[in-house]
Amino acid sequence: MDIESPEKLIELLDRHAYLADEGLATAAFLALKMGRPLFLEGEAGVGKTELAKTLATLLKAPLIRLQCYEGLDAAQALYDWDFARQLLHLKAAEAAGITDVSRLEGEIYDRRFLIARPLLKAIETQPSVLLVDEIDRADDEFEAFLLEVLSDFTISIPELGTIRASRPPVVVVTSNRTREVHDALKRRCLYHWLEHPSFDREVAILLRRLPDCTETLAIQVARAAERLRQADLVKPPGVAETLDWTEALLTLGAKELDPGRAAATLGAALKYREDVSTVLGNGLLTHG
Repeated sequence: MDIESPEKLIELLDRHAYLADEGLATAAFLALKMGRPLFLEGEAGVGKTELAKTLATLLKAPLIRLQCYEGLDAAQALYDWDFARQLLHLKAAEAAGITDVSRLEGEIYDRRFLIARPLLKAIETQPSVLLVDEIDRADDEFEAFLLEVLSDFTISIPELGTIRASRPPVVVVTSNRTREVHDALKRRCLYHWLEHPSFDREVAILLRRLPDCTETLAIQVARAAERLRQADLVKPPGVAETLDWTEALLTLGAKELDPGRAAATLGAALKYREDVSTVLGNGLLTHG
């Protein structure tokens, strides 16, 4: 798909109910045009992962997601051999009387026995969108490995040789900034910090994503979310939580945000007991 400008990308994202501002759209547009990974950093729930999903949809490309976590290593991100199938093949060969060791070794390390993990899958799939989600949760060693892969989109498999992407995937790397990511990885990417949306943009997001939501309810929920983000909370609500909160209210048939229903559904917006206590104790839901 030929996207000729950031403004055109804003329009295309809007068609898929993702409302991007000019800064984010420009960063995403440049990443697409320059073939560079897009590094998105910001609080959880501000729309980083959702952007990757929406880009995959509008580009008509599969989304391949690598969810990062502590202890993630190269094998879990790249590929693995299907030992169970290899063993079955060896047993079948033994039953058939095949004893040629070189032949058997060549057969069991055939491509059909290779399990492609997200990074290899993204390199072999054209086009594709690779989402490296929450890189800040991975270890330093994995960061260094990822930097190497993103430099040339080439993977060497000793038994098979080198696999190179004929068309590099669109790459979106996200971080919730639970720790600082090394500068070397950031330098490889185009960087953008996602803020919580403005009040008007959040109202627009609620109305766009939840067609049954009244304008009154959208305004009241967005205003309440704005207050919660200004409070001293462990985890202020992001857009994702605001959407969940509004959907919960709609499920209960709410047309407006009254304090009783707001308190009853607060678990859709806040995920820590301390935050719920702070909000209820300080009467943050009773303000207009």
